[in-house]
Amino acid sequence: MAVLKTIQNKTDELKKQFNRIDPDRKELLISFAEYISGKLKEDKKINLTFICTHNSRRSHISQIWAQAAAEYFGIKNVKCYSGGTEATAFNTRAVNAMQKAGFKIEQKDNSDNPVYLVYYSENSEPLKCFSKTYNDLFNPQKDFAAVMTCSDADENCPVVFGADKRFPIRYEDPKVFDGTNQEEEKYDERVEQIAREMLFVFSKIKK
Repeated sequence: MAVLKTIQNKTDELKKQFNRIDPDRKELLISFAEYISGKLKEDKKINLTFICTHNSRRSHISQIWAQAAAEYFGIKNVKCYSGGTEATAFNTRAVNAMQKAGFKIEQKDNSDNPVYLVYYSENSEPLKCFSKTYNDLFNPQKDFAAVMTCSDADENCPVVFGADKRFPIRYEDPKVFDGTNQEEEKYDERVEQIAREMLFVFSKIKK
């Protein structure tokens, strides 16, 4: 199991930056890692659904980096998904930021909510990414962890039906910088933060 060479340098670099994660944040991330370790020990499928309001930016970035982190650390049986409380589209700024980080991404159609194939490994099937509600039939309907990546979804969705565990791993929305001269910088910053934290989580998995 190995990530694309274009991602490898980024993952190697970010793996050395775990000291930049706040101690309180690390506790939350370790509890997420313990959930994954528990499923692994029981030889169960590990379904992780990352949720934000529009399934447009943070939830997709988290889904993709979590899948890449599982690949990087050789953790099997992990399937990552994403969804929102409503569907919009995988934002093109987020797509561009993930391409810049080293992912190979193909847009498959020109609809208002296009499907993207996201390649993170030479040996694994690409992730099929598009905006959808978290309970869309494309996603697992039971026995999954709900990872709430934004405060709005976390607060407005008190119950995620079918989830066996919930983790409030929130991120600031880079959307607030859309159209500003800080836009690219802030998207890159959020991508790196999420990558660093997902790598930290999977580095803690006991095989």
